[in-house]
Amino acid sequence: MPISSFYGMQTSLRGLIAQQRMLDTTGHNIANASTVGYSRQEALLSASMAQQVTVSGSSVAVGSHLGSGVDVQGFRRIRDQFLDAQYRAQNTNLSDWKSRAEGLDSAELSLNEPSDTGIQAQLTKFWGAWSDLSKSPDDQAAKQALVQQAGALTDAIHSVRSQMSDAQAAATTQYDQIVGPGGEVEKISTELAGLNKTISSFITNGDSPNDLMDRRDLLIDQLSTYGQVSVDQLASGSTNVSFVDGTTGTKYPIVTDQSADWAGPPGGGWSPGGQMGGLLAIGKSGGTIDGYLQSMDDFSNSLATAVNNAYGGQFFDVGSPAGATINVAAPIAAAPASIVSGTGASGSNDLAMAVSQLRGNAAIDGVYKAFVAKVGGDLNESTRMQANAQVLADSVEDRRQSVAGVSMDEEMSNLVRFQRAYQASARAMSTMDEMLDVLINRTGKVGL
Repeated sequence: MPISSFYGMQTSLRGLIAQQRMLDTTGHNIANASTVGYSRQEALLSASMAQQVTVSGSSVAVGSHLGSGVDVQGFRRIRDQFLDAQYRAQNTNLSDWKSRAEGLDSAELSLNEPSDTGIQAQLTKFWGAWSDLSKSPDDQAAKQALVQQAGALTDAIHSVRSQMSDAQAAATTQYDQIVGPGGEVEKISTELAGLNKTISSFITNGDSPNDLMDRRDLLIDQLSTYGQVSVDQLASGSTNVSFVDGTTGTKYPIVTDQSADWAGPPGGGWSPGGQMGGLLAIGKSGGTIDGYLQSMDDFSNSLATAVNNAYGGQFFDVGSPAGATINVAAPIAAAPASIVSGTGASGSNDLAMAVSQLRGNAAIDGVYKAFVAKVGGDLNESTRMQANAQVLADSVEDRRQSVAGVSMDEEMSNLVRFQRAYQASARAMSTMDEMLDVLINRTGKVGL
């Protein structure tokens, strides 16, 4: 078929439009270089459908195809779903150990060991006060000092146990704020359902809403901070997202297609991993801090029992829980002079000596030192595991950014490349314009 003289103008125009779209996409990448969760994009080009023409030769006419330029097929975001899955798994592990380390750090700080005000220091002073009394059995000042030191010891025990209880309650409260009604998971669930609906609508119409899909992936990344997530891609462009119990493999839906399905955590125990798993591990009944509280109660019981047995009477009162209720017996606290130093005549000191010799007792000092060592060891282990998890998460994130991240050097080189291509297309168009000007305005004029 015949070819219009203006055919080349249309070809050049397609080139201009295509390079303009490439420049627009590059500008979009540069503008979002620092946007969290953004995936770089590129324009997809393909040759336009060629025009079938007849080329006349000297003896025979043959058919051929004349290229018609370039078309922009769409805009693709650069993303690797395999790296996304790897990152989310490592992010879940990192958040788990991080939340454990933070909770255990609060528990360890409450011990305040070694120091001049911790339980160990107060315990040493308490044994010293009994030793001083054994040297002056009838000294009222020594008895008063003993009662005051015993009160300082029980206050220190109360303080440590109270702070550990506060750390446990804080972990539980933080967990509830994440998974409870109106919590972070529910908010993300609602937003994901809305994004699924919008994305599915665009994809059904043949569009690719790249920025909306980036937002959806960012929300799923945030969910992986809270717990182990499972993501199922649907043909409609929508997704099913669930938390996964690391022990049983059971899935707990967060969003199903275009519906927000988060109904809160299961009634029984579960192992979601991530921040939720770490908070549960330290804050739940039977968790790490619960074990510390039990150790404090056991220590308090051992202290009260050993001192009362050696004293031969009720020096300490203790209830339940022991660590929160241990106190100097009310009669002694009210009248320090009533403390009996010995079983014999005035001046005897066998009872005071018996109590002072409990210093270093394995069931008291030894138990407490072992408890402090356990808390420190647990914290060190969590900190070490957090550091390891951080290295792995950073490594995967670096690989992910090498694929999806924006490289300013690459984008700047693309700007130059697309600008040159745009200039070339513009030059082709101006050349065609000059040719047509000669054809239309000058053909047939004498003397040209």
